Amino acid sequence: MVVVVRERIGEVAPFIAMVIMEGCTVALTILAKTAITGGMSPFVFVVYTNAVGSLLLLPFSCLFHRRERTEQPLFTLRFLVRIFFLGLTGIAISQNLAFMGLSYSSPIVVCATGLLIPSICFVLSIILRRTRLDWRRSSCQVKVIGTLISIMGALVVELYKGPFIRKSSFFYAQHLQVVPKLFVFYLAPDRWILGGILLAAASLSISIWNNIQLGIVKQYPQVMKVAAFYSLAGTIQCLVFSLIMERDLNAWKLKLNLELLLIVVTGVCGSIIRSNVHLACTRMKGPFYVPMFKPFGIVFATFFGVTFFTNSLHYGSVIGTVIIGTGYYAVEWGQLREEELRKERDVERMDDTSEQKTPLLQKEQAQV
Repeated sequence: MVVVVRERIGEVAPFIAMVIMEGCTVALTILAKTAITGGMSPFVFVVYTNAVGSLLLLPFSCLFHRRERTEQPLFTLRFLVRIFFLGLTGIAISQNLAFMGLSYSSPIVVCATGLLIPSICFVLSIILRRTRLDWRRSSCQVKVIGTLISIMGALVVELYKGPFIRKSSFFYAQHLQVVPKLFVFYLAPDRWILGGILLAAASLSISIWNNIQLGIVKQYPQVMKVAAFYSLAGTIQCLVFSLIMERDLNAWKLKLNLELLLIVVTGVCGSIIRSNVHLACTRMKGPFYVPMFKPFGIVFATFFGVTFFTNSLHYGSVIGTVIIGTGYYAVEWGQLREEELRKERDVERMDDTSEQKTPLLQKEQAQV
């Protein structure tokens, strides 16, 4: 009985953890939108949150891998160069573009452009000749179709807003003039197209980061140490860039208020909690388990936007994001199918090798 209960908990716990993580990510995005709309510089916000994350990750990574030993030397020139570019693409460029895009748009657009990452990775792999298009395979066909669907959904999000899902009444609008908003989901006037372009560029940067990290993780399997080092590198890069972009010293001053709490919570969740949950779920369920929950952000963003905010969520944003989510799952299914075929080929190759070795062993036994 106890064993059955543990097995069921082991099945349900990763699902619950991933759903909670996606909900927390959307909630933190709304809070970040609120802070930036209230006057906080997005460049300063990126620096402070990553500084908190780096300070926590460095000692935590040593504790996490304290029992692991690797023969691969860590601080080599090749490793440091890759760490530099991981920090540049995964933090400095992507996060600054993302929060600038968020300031011009809304959290639902952040969710939508984030779903473009598998499609962009697929296109990059074709450009870099890491993937060869084989139209005879259904997995390749589905990935191409999914990429086209994702692009179409992104265009819908960018070019068609549509009416608001929940409009405010005249009385409520008058009431809002007296009582200030505690949280901000969307604020007009906006720079919707510019925000979407910046967020799409952030997704491109993350896609490049994904390609870089695949190579480094194979050589340096201590992933938390790698994350700590590139987080530190990205923080330093952000600091240099932000000092150029944000020269107002008052913008760098922190006060004991909700903005400081948001910085600490975002740093802790992004560096320690989310990375550990993703790593644990990946080890338990495989590499394709965590990405399957990315579209859940659409559900949370739509729920928060409709339930707690008026004049904030457009029909076009939701429709376009759902289209992107469909393309996202198509590309992920194609990748999963290719991985299954690769494993089947490896098994067949091992079987062929064993069959070739067996007669030799039999000959040796006969000679003895």
